[in-house]
Amino acid sequence: MSLSLKQIRYFVATAECGQISQAAVELSISQSAITTAIKELERTVHVTLFHRSQRGMDLTAAGRQFLSHAYEILAKVEEAANLNVLTNDLEGTLSVAATYTVIGYFLPSHLEKISRAFPRLDIQLFELNRETIEEGLLANRYDIAVLLTSNILNPALATETLLSSTRRLWVPAKHPLLERESVGLKEVSEEPYIMLTVDEAAHTSLKYWSTTSHQPTVTLRTSSVEAVRSLVANGQGVAILSDMVHRPWSLEGKRIETIVLNDTIPAMNIGLAWRKGISFSPAMEAFRSYFHNAYQIPSSR
Repeated sequence: MSLSLKQIRYFVATAECGQISQAAVELSISQSAITTAIKELERTVHVTLFHRSQRGMDLTAAGRQFLSHAYEILAKVEEAANLNVLTNDLEGTLSVAATYTVIGYFLPSHLEKISRAFPRLDIQLFELNRETIEEGLLANRYDIAVLLTSNILNPALATETLLSSTRRLWVPAKHPLLERESVGLKEVSEEPYIMLTVDEAAHTSLKYWSTTSHQPTVTLRTSSVEAVRSLVANGQGVAILSDMVHRPWSLEGKRIETIVLNDTIPAMNIGLAWRKGISFSPAMEAFRSYFHNAYQIPSSR
């Protein structure tokens, strides 16, 4: 029996959700279909991928290892499905500014694909904060930027959102809030809160908190996403962060669960920015076209 993409997708959804029932909702299929697919997958790879319990599905050591391979397989399939065979003889230099979160959690795989599509294009990448990027685009120090478009303030800049990443509550496994049918900022305010500060995350967080009568009980402010991940997984607090930076496991191998809040929490928008009125160079056009193809965005410029 050979592996199938369906089995791999069902396995990944179950690993990320921690429950077959939730994975079935995410995939809009029956629970029995997922159960059958995972059993067939385990028979094929000759290892047990999950520990089953009344609480849900927890990955075994072999399951965590297989999850890493599964992510790679699905990424390659997506890349093949969006293969762009347009000209790759483009030459030149492109100056790209990006923020910390974008460089850490969004850009790397895309840069590798762009480099293979346009091997003669020299991309000069700069990690900067949003204010410096805005000023640099207006001063023509950078051709284009990849950043959180939801944070852009300067009306002289044009933006284009590629991806909207939902923000959810992060909690450790077996946290009491997981048992509740509904969780909002009121319940979150009663928990110790780990506040991420990088890329203006704290400012964004306080904006949606300010629309309620509640405030987070902040016990630590940190610029490190990995610190937030480990602290949450180890039961030191909760956090509200986007799906883009979420991973179901901390560095110590402890599980991090997510909860959709019943209060309105704005998504984190990731995309491109450039100075309004600028003439796009061939390198800029190629860079933007790649992302249009990757995210199936119709070209409007």
